[in-house]
Amino acid sequence: MQIIADVGGIPGKDCRGFCKYCYFRKVKSIEPLGCKNCLRGKVGCENCTTGVKETKSEFIHPSMVIHSIQTSLMMGNFSDKNLKINISGGGDVSCYPHLNEIVSAFSQFNIPLHLGYTSGKGIDDSKLADELINKGVDEVTFTVFSTNPKKRREWMGDKNVDESLKALKTFCENCEVHAASVIIPGVNDGEDLYETCANLESFGAKAFILMRFANYENQGLILGNEPIINGIEPHTLEEFEKLVISINKEFNLRVTGTPLCDPENDTPFAISKNKNKHYLDILSKVTSEATILSSKIATPYINKIIKNIEAEDMVNVVAVDKDIGCLITQKDLENIDLKEIKETVLIPGRAFVHDKKAEEILSRDGIERLVARGPDKLSVDGEMSGTLTPEDVLKTELIAFQDLIEAINFFGVRKKPSE
Repeated sequence: MQIIADVGGIPGKDCRGFCKYCYFRKVKSIEPLGCKNCLRGKVGCENCTTGVKETKSEFIHPSMVIHSIQTSLMMGNFSDKNLKINISGGGDVSCYPHLNEIVSAFSQFNIPLHLGYTSGKGIDDSKLADELINKGVDEVTFTVFSTNPKKRREWMGDKNVDESLKALKTFCENCEVHAASVIIPGVNDGEDLYETCANLESFGAKAFILMRFANYENQGLILGNEPIINGIEPHTLEEFEKLVISINKEFNLRVTGTPLCDPENDTPFAISKNKNKHYLDILSKVTSEATILSSKIATPYINKIIKNIEAEDMVNVVAVDKDIGCLITQKDLENIDLKEIKETVLIPGRAFVHDKKAEEILSRDGIERLVARGPDKLSVDGEMSGTLTPEDVLKTELIAFQDLIEAINFFGVRKKPSE
């Protein structure tokens, strides 16, 4: 279990400048998206405005960060021996000016520390890595992009590239390091990617997360900032999946990809695999009719699972033009052919759509439809699955699909026995 020590920070400002490929680069001022946290009569809340843009706070004063952890430890009933403090924020934690100070304070609790996503761009002297390790840091999530100094300097704006790479090596030799790279065609794939993997393997990194570069709205850029880089065509989903599988076979690293795939755990949607079909027997029977709206990636898997539980005559799955379900917006719903939609519609729990607006859009043909939210997640992404066992993944997915079926049966139109 991890307690989050949120140090705040704003992308681009509190990370020594945007990386060229950063998801938050070129973000525009847009109308509130809407989400499940909004009030019924109002579109917009902290989550779907400043929250989604990661602009809700600059770096937080160290005393406040330390106090929040002290309070959590005093108020919580933490008997778990695997308790860990995760130092994270909207900026780059290596750029947090009080990082050494809060790590020193946390070291008094004798609880292992995890440095959340950092690019290392804030490390001016690699000796900082030794200091942090000596004070209890035993896990680091490090955005490496490439171990080629020139490419890190050009694409990440890393002005101290030699020191940041030395720090990466030190972390790898002494900590559990989960490295990550956004993969850009023609930039850090191909030979460069293999060289980076070879270096990470020799350093002693435990895992490597490959992140597909997104450059278009349907790939997830919902903040009015497409394209991030003109002239770059991201890998297709098929190309990216093959790349992840290839790297996993070649290197002694725990390799996962996002938005897909994990070759070891069969995610996303391990329960859709034929070898795991028998686990579906524990799920409740579907007794009501409904439509599931989902992403382009998830829809084929969900369809297969619905078919395997023999509910295809009750439930249909409709894909919107968005790769990731959590990033579905009002615009995606407006482009749906309502002829495919039943009277009850389930949307992803974390979709960025206001509930009332979703009902209006999906009832614009004169048929009043009930719109409900399904579970926040139906599977686990590459960032999570790499820390789980195959059994953990199956359990997580089965719980999520049981919740989905219960939502279908509760909100859906009950099918009469004669039908």
